[in-house]
Amino acid sequence: MEKLILGIDIGTTSVKTILISSAGKIVDETTQDHDLLSAHPGWAEEDALVWWQDAVATVKRMAERHPEMMASVRGIGVSGMVPAIVMLDEKGEPVRNTIQQNDARAVEQIRRVKERLDQAELFGRTGGYTNQQHVIPRLLWVKEQEPSVYERTRWVMGSYDYIVYQLTGKRSVEWNWAVESGMFDIRRKEWITEYMEPFGIRPSLFPEVHASDEIVGTVSEAAAALTGLPAGIPVIAGAADHVASTLAAGIIHTGDLLIKFGGAGDILYCVDEIRPCDRLFFDYHIVPGKYLLNGCMAASGSLVKWYLKNILGEYDGDVLKRLDQEAEKVPAASEGLIILPYFVGEKTPIFDPEARGVLFGLTLAHQRQHIFRAVLESVIYGFRHHVDVLKESGYRAAHIYATNGGAKSSFWCQIAADVLGSTVTSYPTHPGSALGVAFLAGMKTGVFSQWEQIREFLGGGKVYHPNPENVKIYDKSYEIYRGLYEALKGSCQAVQKLYKE
Repeated sequence: MEKLILGIDIGTTSVKTILISSAGKIVDETTQDHDLLSAHPGWAEEDALVWWQDAVATVKRMAERHPEMMASVRGIGVSGMVPAIVMLDEKGEPVRNTIQQNDARAVEQIRRVKERLDQAELFGRTGGYTNQQHVIPRLLWVKEQEPSVYERTRWVMGSYDYIVYQLTGKRSVEWNWAVESGMFDIRRKEWITEYMEPFGIRPSLFPEVHASDEIVGTVSEAAAALTGLPAGIPVIAGAADHVASTLAAGIIHTGDLLIKFGGAGDILYCVDEIRPCDRLFFDYHIVPGKYLLNGCMAASGSLVKWYLKNILGEYDGDVLKRLDQEAEKVPAASEGLIILPYFVGEKTPIFDPEARGVLFGLTLAHQRQHIFRAVLESVIYGFRHHVDVLKESGYRAAHIYATNGGAKSSFWCQIAADVLGSTVTSYPTHPGSALGVAFLAGMKTGVFSQWEQIREFLGGGKVYHPNPENVKIYDKSYEIYRGLYEALKGSCQAVQKLYKE
């Protein structure tokens, strides 16, 4: 009898649940959409209770579709965005909306933390400098702006840690959430409490750190009643979504590069050494002995969704197909229209929470298909910026793979090949992070025995070769893209100050 594994991914715009088998098959998958909340410029929040409701809904749906199979589930893995901040009270209830990893509100706090902490030492111990993704500045913002909320906070954890807690009743933090928090020693694998104390951040807020594949607990009776799962199923600590996506794409060898078209844009490069890059993030790979240099663009798929919902006023699969067809007729580089995708500030490689989105080169001749194409191109320009940083650090991509929502668009993948000037292999039907974390749970529980078995799930890959003529055009447009940010950096800072006056 086939053994089954369940994977749950907490994404920026939806929760996805997948059921896979020991035979290397995807049995079923289902999703539940939710929204990113942005009440003020630069803010990015979500409701953790909605995540749990969506997780329950998707798992319950799976159990209802396959009631006879639930007894064969041997393990559960959960992945999610990092480092989203979930703040819970003593009873384990959220005290406020989550503060997402692409939130850019804590500008002043970031500056103060940078001044207080020795940045060279910080980089040496954590693999990064203080930036908008780090936890201390954002918790410091809550402490200063919402003191009553901060005082009620007993536990702080990540998106997938929260779902693991809801499933098992066990509080934990997976080690890549800890790594990206900016408070974790990547070599000693322990919290750096002396970085928290000067700012009054209590180390006791953070639960015990676990490796991705460690079993934290089992499905509780309460969670079983809600979801339809049998109680007692082992639940691992889980994985950061971008790390799980890396495994799910079969990236287990040094030199492999993944571009992930999610709500945020991830760029992940597999290495076999701990050698952080000062313009990228560092993570532990799920595969033993491997590590990841990675970048994260604050807006990718969420920028497409913003354009469709707020500018065009419609968002569904049909409109995306129509726009792809319309935009494909527009010449490469959108006839001079260039967009800076920094709509919620930007993380890597510029680490600038004050950066802003820009539509440059608009004319009366431009139509909606031009803007749509320029949106897609802007994301790939951002990916290329990261590839350039890797090259400057002595790394070159042996193979480039693409996954997640945007990989379903042949048009967007061809733009990627043209802008990057390299062959891109996409997996348009690939479930991404949910598959990666499910496979990890399967490895831990003995359902799988070799990392190479992940390739049994890799089907339907499409290869895109760069168009030489488009490559030439994009090379020139990309240089303008890079220059725009430098030229407008001061104006972005001025706009940020204007909001505060």
